[in-house]
Amino acid sequence: MEQLVVASYGMGTNSTAFLIEMVRRKEPVHLILSADTGGEFAHTYEYANMFSDWLISHGYPPVTRVTKGGKEETLEEYCLRIGMLPSLSYGYKGCSQKFKIQPQNKFVNNWEPAKILWKRGGKVTKLIGYDMDEPHRAAIPEDAKYQYRYPLLEWGWGRDECIESIKAAGLRLPGKSACFFCPSTRKAEIVDMLDNHPIYLARAIAIEQNAEASGRNHSVNGLGRRLNWTNYLKEVTEARAANCPINTRGIDDPIPCGCYDESQE
Repeated sequence: MEQLVVASYGMGTNSTAFLIEMVRRKEPVHLILSADTGGEFAHTYEYANMFSDWLISHGYPPVTRVTKGGKEETLEEYCLRIGMLPSLSYGYKGCSQKFKIQPQNKFVNNWEPAKILWKRGGKVTKLIGYDMDEPHRAAIPEDAKYQYRYPLLEWGWGRDECIESIKAAGLRLPGKSACFFCPSTRKAEIVDMLDNHPIYLARAIAIEQNAEASGRNHSVNGLGRRLNWTNYLKEVTEARAANCPINTRGIDDPIPCGCYDESQE
């Protein structure tokens, strides 16, 4: 029976690396999907566009972006509308399910080659970029429609191998792939946003303050669950005014976000 291979492209280092290696090995990939929450930094979208062109130039499909179905809104707009923080702030992973997994599955559900394959009793192979640093995540159960493959684990690749693969292809590294208001953001990254991406930071703070005003984040301290971004920025501002060191350690240990692609730099 024919094989259909769909790659989940998270726009970060791991998924970029495994696709480059698939190209190098001339392994088939029939569809490349990237779930767009609408909350990535500009550099991530720019890189995804460049990488899509690179894939096309090597005879592979372009990166197809998919978004949440139903009401057309970004994750940021959704949070502001309902007066809540991203679900990860409350210890859940609804953002990944609603804005990443479901849009990709919906697209494939309506993709004619997949419909034909399923009618014949076959399964779509979905590629996911978990590496040797996270083998515990490679436990998605096979179902009636999908079987899952983790190329980086098959090859024994960790972070270093992924970075080397991207450089060997003559491409720059993609940088961090994550929403600018992600609850797993570290304190040092918040300070970096203050210095280099103040508009993004202001939008993240607006989500936090909107949820606080609605009274729907009473069970958590702020956007970072235990870390209130507004209060932390006040601490940073006061430290700088007093020429004191900025505290970037403490309660901001990142919450695992559960996204398909890693959110490390």
